[in-house]
Amino acid sequence: MIEVRPQPIGIFPSSAAYLLLPKVDDDRGVLEGLLEGDLDVPVPEPWQFFVRAARGEIKIAIELLSDADSPLAAYNRFVLEPGSAEFRSLHPRLPVELAALLDVVAYSHGIADRLPRDLPLDGELLAFALASRAAEAMENQDNQRAQCCLTDAVEAARAASPLLASILLAQKADLAFSMGGSSYALATMHYREAIRLAGPCKLPTFVASLHTRLGMALQSSANGQRATLLEAVRAYQTALQDGITQQSHPDWFAQLQNNLGLAYLSMPATETSDQLRMGIAIQSFRHALGIYTIEDHPDMWATVSMNLANALQHVPTSHPEDNLIGAVEIYEDVLRVRTREKDPVAYATVLLNQANALAHLGIFKPAIEKLSEAYKLFHWYDQSAEAESARDLVDQINQRMNQHAASPQVSAN
Repeated sequence: MIEVRPQPIGIFPSSAAYLLLPKVDDDRGVLEGLLEGDLDVPVPEPWQFFVRAARGEIKIAIELLSDADSPLAAYNRFVLEPGSAEFRSLHPRLPVELAALLDVVAYSHGIADRLPRDLPLDGELLAFALASRAAEAMENQDNQRAQCCLTDAVEAARAASPLLASILLAQKADLAFSMGGSSYALATMHYREAIRLAGPCKLPTFVASLHTRLGMALQSSANGQRATLLEAVRAYQTALQDGITQQSHPDWFAQLQNNLGLAYLSMPATETSDQLRMGIAIQSFRHALGIYTIEDHPDMWATVSMNLANALQHVPTSHPEDNLIGAVEIYEDVLRVRTREKDPVAYATVLLNQANALAHLGIFKPAIEKLSEAYKLFHWYDQSAEAESARDLVDQINQRMNQHAASPQVSAN
């Protein structure tokens, strides 16, 4: 029988996710802190191995367990130093609960081929084992079974270990998000509940991660709905306020800034404040480009640069020519990454957007040349909608040219 309950199993990273705490005379409220993800609480000496393992100091954790002589200590040593021979010799000597958890650990390390059918566990221990069943189902591409296992796992953990329930619910939300379409709404619901369950969570960045993922689910399902996009913006801003800074998590910070910019750009323009939001979007893209560079992050740099150039084309301003010239120059830089040889469709998309900016500047001949090349590439690669957009833009340019002076029609063919 495992004497300390509930256990902080499944909460911390690395091997600590599998470790179990032995009984102590007085935990002085330390267990509650660990269940909230707090590794800074002063733990009793017999629990030091757990904190060390959670901090990634595995060798020290093993040393701290070296003199312990109990089935629980033997289980914990296996967690820290798993092996096939150790598994075979240890399994028959463990009580039924520890043996079941040993099977879960062995499966997770590839030592056992399958999980046990029967799980003589309850509460957070059962939840942890069911999460492994969900992982097994996902490996077998059985998402429906994985969802069912995670549902049962969340309910098993909810009362005993709310933070573990939140972690599992976030995994369930991630699975729904990966399915796309109508599942975005389900993912959104699960992320909201996971945030609620996390409560006074002390795990670094976990709640910020939940808000980031909530924002992405909302943004993916918004379909231009202003209220949903504003909720996504609030989720991203909360993640930033929870400590995701340019210094602490640069890539994450850049991702949030890019997502914020896209959310602002996607909002329907119905209010006078929309001009301000466009300005914030441009600022957000520029913040992201402070992290993403063409040398170190060429793909993301090109993506965010395209977003910035597109925003510059459409933001209301008293100096539209300056923004349009800036956009044209950005598109030209992006063509260094999105080349015709590497990705002809992406290359043609840049040309299409650049031509649009050139047309608004009245630079018609280069615009038509770029549109002609874009049209051919779209046509060759069966991008019919994009090809039609290129043709339509050529027609609009011809109409504008005819309004100023008589000139022959130019075709995209």
